[in-house]
Amino acid sequence: MEVIRLSEGEATKSGAQHGTAVAALLIGASDSRVPGLLPGAELIAVDAFQRSGKSADIANIYDLVRALDMLVQRDVKVVNLSLTGPANAVLEKSVKAATESGMILVAAAGNDGPNAKPVYPAAYDEVIAVTAVDKGRNPYRRAVRGDYIDIAAPGVGVWTAASISGARQKTGTSFAAPFITAAVSVLIAGDPDMSHESLEAKIRQFTDDIGKPGKDPVFGWGLLNASRLCESISDTKPSAL
Repeated sequence: MEVIRLSEGEATKSGAQHGTAVAALLIGASDSRVPGLLPGAELIAVDAFQRSGKSADIANIYDLVRALDMLVQRDVKVVNLSLTGPANAVLEKSVKAATESGMILVAAAGNDGPNAKPVYPAAYDEVIAVTAVDKGRNPYRRAVRGDYIDIAAPGVGVWTAASISGARQKTGTSFAAPFITAAVSVLIAGDPDMSHESLEAKIRQFTDDIGKPGKDPVFGWGLLNASRLCESISDTKPSAL
């Protein structure tokens, strides 16, 4: 795993808990209690955040755009965006440029509540928006809902790294997104040039429609069926993240 920090100075260093938990879900560690969804996969983590106050981490649009551009230059095919914010024209343009280059963006749907306004980058058309469900297939009570929701994945009480060491349960759409990021990586392993439309059609084959028939604002196309996906691609290898 390679970590790239965009900001300089120890005073502005972002917290490690959130990013470590997401990274652990994706690639884990063979000698830990969190083996990861794609153990051994190549992961590049770009830290575009800075600490604000005692516990909040924030990122400005300039750094988010720099991060995306950096990953485009590195020819990264799949990007996990466990972050949310308001709409921004500059970010929207950057997202479009990234996806036009062939990059697949997967983002958390947001935890502002079911009646909240759409959050970004998940709500951009080019991005796969992921919501969270619990082990009973019920929607996470704080997950944002809307027509932009594409797919659901486990995100309530997910076991992952707590910070630098140890593990605990985590809840939120940020922790559902890595499940879809891993699935996308596996799906495009055999066809790196797969279009966004083809990928969407492909991943829909591995979802269980658990809401209203068809796409709905709570679960999108449905809940990812990881078991069926793994059975179908047991002979392939994941793409670089």
